Amino acid sequence: MATEADPIEVPNSPDGWWIDLPPTDYQQAMDLQLAVVAAKTGGRLDADVILCLEHPRVFTLGRRGGRENLCVSDDFLARKGIRVMPTDRGGNITYHGPGQLVVYPIIHLSRRRLKVVEFVSALEQAMIRTAGHWNIAAGTDPLNRGVWLNGDKLGSIGITVRRGVSFHGLALNVNTEMEPFGWINPCGLQKVRMTSIAQHLETPVPMEEARRVMAGHLADCLGLTLTTMDAVALCEKIGHRIGAMPNIL
Repeated sequence: MATEADPIEVPNSPDGWWIDLPPTDYQQAMDLQLAVVAAKTGGRLDADVILCLEHPRVFTLGRRGGRENLCVSDDFLARKGIRVMPTDRGGNITYHGPGQLVVYPIIHLSRRRLKVVEFVSALEQAMIRTAGHWNIAAGTDPLNRGVWLNGDKLGSIGITVRRGVSFHGLALNVNTEMEPFGWINPCGLQKVRMTSIAQHLETPVPMEEARRVMAGHLADCLGLTLTTMDAVALCEKIGHRIGAMPNIL
């Protein structure tokens, strides 16, 4: 299991914007991502954008599907108030919920001359280094993407690249409720257990601290200089309807 990688060398490029969002509905976050991607591919936005947030409880399906890896009925999910959302990211089914640090880096990979495999490795390293902030020795698995701890999965990655611009991203289990992962085969992998930083430490950690630590490590791994940007200002900049993001008002 590998734990370190050399920093990725990237050419100079426009600064990146770090956007802290409150708990955000999955579809609302998806719509915002698509608006940023359209602004970047349309030449209206040069800066790369990284969205950081938590989602209400939701299962998401990847391009490889995932319904077959859902182990409970639709009626059971309805009683629990959990939706199943199709997406165009890579991978299979996964769970998002409160206490999970979700980061969506919308990066112009081609302008940075970053290969997809290098980008994914950088996301893994950012999660590994964030876990290391709490002296947790997480690492990678040569057979399966994501970040692992003693054979259990700590963080997942699923991305899409459109006209050279990445979106979707990573999900690191910080204080995440573990029970819903038992209702699926996470990422399509049978007999894989999920874990979290809080579960390993046997105590919750501040999400604000996890966001701050992740921002620093992700900037370092991607060679970005990040500036905090207000979410409303971002929406105004790219012409995204503010009413579509009621939680940020």
